Amino acid sequence: MTKPQTYFVKTFGCQMNVYDSERMSELLAADGLRAVDNSDDADLVVLNTCHIRERAAEKVYSDIGRLKASKRPSGVKPMVAVAGCVAQAEGEEIVRRAPMVDLVVGPQAYHRLPAMIAAAANGKSVDTDMPIESKFDLLPKRARPTGASAFLTVQEGCDKFCTFCVVPYTRGGEVSRPAADVVGEARALVDGGACELTLLGQNVNAYADDGLGIGFAQLIREIAAIPGLARLRYTTSHPRDMTDELIAVHAEVPELMPYLHLPVQSGSSRILKRMNRAHTAESYLATIDRLRAARPDIALSGDFIVGFPGETEADFEDTLSIVRAVGYAQAYSFKYSSRPGTPAAGMDGHLDEAVKSERLARLQALILEQQLAFNRATVGRRVEVLIERHGRKPGQLIGKSPYLQSVHVMAPGLAIGDLVEVELVSAGPNSLEGKLIQKAAA
Repeated sequence: MTKPQTYFVKTFGCQMNVYDSERMSELLAADGLRAVDNSDDADLVVLNTCHIRERAAEKVYSDIGRLKASKRPSGVKPMVAVAGCVAQAEGEEIVRRAPMVDLVVGPQAYHRLPAMIAAAANGKSVDTDMPIESKFDLLPKRARPTGASAFLTVQEGCDKFCTFCVVPYTRGGEVSRPAADVVGEARALVDGGACELTLLGQNVNAYADDGLGIGFAQLIREIAAIPGLARLRYTTSHPRDMTDELIAVHAEVPELMPYLHLPVQSGSSRILKRMNRAHTAESYLATIDRLRAARPDIALSGDFIVGFPGETEADFEDTLSIVRAVGYAQAYSFKYSSRPGTPAAGMDGHLDEAVKSERLARLQALILEQQLAFNRATVGRRVEVLIERHGRKPGQLIGKSPYLQSVHVMAPGLAIGDLVEVELVSAGPNSLEGKLIQKAAA
């Protein structure tokens, strides 16, 4: 097999996978490969995978099957690489189950991708090691961002060991990047055109540069001070790491957007204990109260797992109650999916799929109701919108409000990356219409 000349990366799952895909693309470009827009035109197809739920993992094998069945004018099959968390979890099993796959690389080893491609020319190549050295030290310097908003990983891995979660096994323990490296990469992204950064980590608010004694709150302050940076966000957070200092940052740093994703997973303290979440429903609500006292306009989103082993109807009603108590701007909800090797997989009390589906439908109806209510409550406000892409209609542009709402605005003269003042004039559950506020002539 000759060395590939073109590549295509498909991303599954979380924003950290989006970041990892960007870095793999930079690696491949530095190795002389050219990006193409679809897998049919690529000599190398990289599937950057997610292992959080069974369905997400099975999608990867479906994609491999489609690649195998695809007809190419040249008749030459692409080199196929499986990267990410499915690669880490299943390793050699992927090659056994899908012989078309040429190389398998875990999320802590993808900096070795060019060498693995060379090795795959002579046979299968698998690397799921979690090396001691930081992959970030071996990655090329950041390329220019593709838009006005960019992701930046500051922390990886998890030490929390929630009983339902594979992340500690696929990403390893919590590791924070040196603050100087993070701030340097942030500055490079801003210099390259990004005016909004989203700091990423499996438990991003557990960030700690122990050598310098810098925690996550201080890191936010240092990045927010970079000239040219207008907006800062972070995800995903754990309730137990929402310190007083971090909450104070939400009140004191104007670049930090008034939006926080803070997963609770269940409103039942009994189920939270079975999940090993290390917080209760009551402590979570107390954290929300502290956040709102510091930043009254903050919008909240969350994650919920429905049908965890042993969940009763009363436990589920507690989840509905906590949703009503918080009032989410948006939230993500899923049926419990058993992952092999996790403690929850061996627990008693697994629920029927029909029960989980019925509860999920009730929860999602309430979440959608709250999302629409939040969007309608913002109608009439003037907000800054960061323009991100073109809409379907001529002259229509789409951007994000400070509350991460999708806003459509008719503004033919604007460009991608513009930060403009908009009046929100109407709202649906998933997006809003805005009217551009014309500035008076100087």
